[in-house]
Amino acid sequence: MENINTLFATALRKARRYSRKLWVRVVMMGLLAVVATVLSQLIEVYIPEKLAQSLSGDAADRLLQLIASAMLSVTIFSITVMVSVYQSSSTQWTPRVHRLIMTDKTTQNTLAIFIGAYVYSLLGIILRELGIYVDERAFVLFWMTVLVLVVIVVYLIRWVLHLQGFGQLLDTTRQVEDVTRAQFKDRLARPCLGAHPLTGDVPEGTRTLKAWESGYIQQIYPEALNSIAEKHDVHFYLTQAVGHFAFLDAPLMEVEKMGGELDWDALYKDVQDAVFLADVRNYEQDPRFGLIVMSEIGSKALSPGVNDPGTAIDVITRIGRILSDYKDETKGEPETLLAHLHVPPIDPADLLRDGFGAVSRNGAGTLEVQQRLQQTLAGLMRHPDSGLCRAARDMAREELARALETLSFEPDRKALIASSDPEVRPN
Repeated sequence: MENINTLFATALRKARRYSRKLWVRVVMMGLLAVVATVLSQLIEVYIPEKLAQSLSGDAADRLLQLIASAMLSVTIFSITVMVSVYQSSSTQWTPRVHRLIMTDKTTQNTLAIFIGAYVYSLLGIILRELGIYVDERAFVLFWMTVLVLVVIVVYLIRWVLHLQGFGQLLDTTRQVEDVTRAQFKDRLARPCLGAHPLTGDVPEGTRTLKAWESGYIQQIYPEALNSIAEKHDVHFYLTQAVGHFAFLDAPLMEVEKMGGELDWDALYKDVQDAVFLADVRNYEQDPRFGLIVMSEIGSKALSPGVNDPGTAIDVITRIGRILSDYKDETKGEPETLLAHLHVPPIDPADLLRDGFGAVSRNGAGTLEVQQRLQQTLAGLMRHPDSGLCRAARDMAREELARALETLSFEPDRKALIASSDPEVRPN
């Protein structure tokens, strides 16, 4: 039963990962179009002859031709808009944000519907030309085509409404915030991915499992890793967290053998199927990456070419809202779900540096940005978690000192000190 649960959890993670790819949704809609075409032929057999002959095949032909011609144009237009938004978002905000826009559900579903409807119309036209759908038995084909048209209209309206904010700064930052907060909550709902928190030193006598290629640890399948550990009677200690860049032959994790002989080659091969290395980071299992992307948006807004401190202030507020959900992973549920796996918890100091570091450095000479940063850090200093409070206090004191050195106008310096928390003000 446990193996079944492990397989199901791993398959669910892989399915969720592939579901974010556009081609997967397009293929699924194309297959659905084939099913709809075949289904209409099967249902036609059960339609009374008098009712089946109430509609001619010409009526269905006109609708199929309409869908075929319209969907080709609409799909090309939608792809053009999508590519333009990808390029503009990469140029204006950060190249890392366009990968999130590429996984936008509304965009992917709309394109998949359009292409699926195009495939459906082509199949219908081909089957009509082959004589499979005769004029006397086109009743179901007609109403199935009408249903496809209704779906097209619904998604076309959704697409037009979506384009009103698609790729704009507010919509983009909101998307990054939503996905980062979702990954953050998922991680904290299962502290350390459901494994033991790795807070101390690795036990002595372990053997180092090295990376088989250079790349970011983009995702791991913790249930599969725990199952592999049980199979080989070992414990895994992940010394590198998700999002870390591992060089070829660099330490990836430590392996502790609990007893008996260890087939290292078989273990090494099994681990490669449960740890995914790639050339880029993504948002899955990596909330720190989302914070970095938000920080890059705020930092880009402070560049001389953009000069938009309001965006940096908005980003700081959003990051503070995300971090307010933090809780210590070492104080999670007492019952560990994955007993053979040890994962390092997220350090609150790392979260603060990822979120505020770049914005604070690039906005050190902007009073309004530094005031909002100090106000946000002061709010986090009142957080129930002592670790986050301590990290926020340290960063507030450090960034206040940096800003005071940068600001030369004395009234600005006094205004910034007044905006900071009394605990971090200089003596």
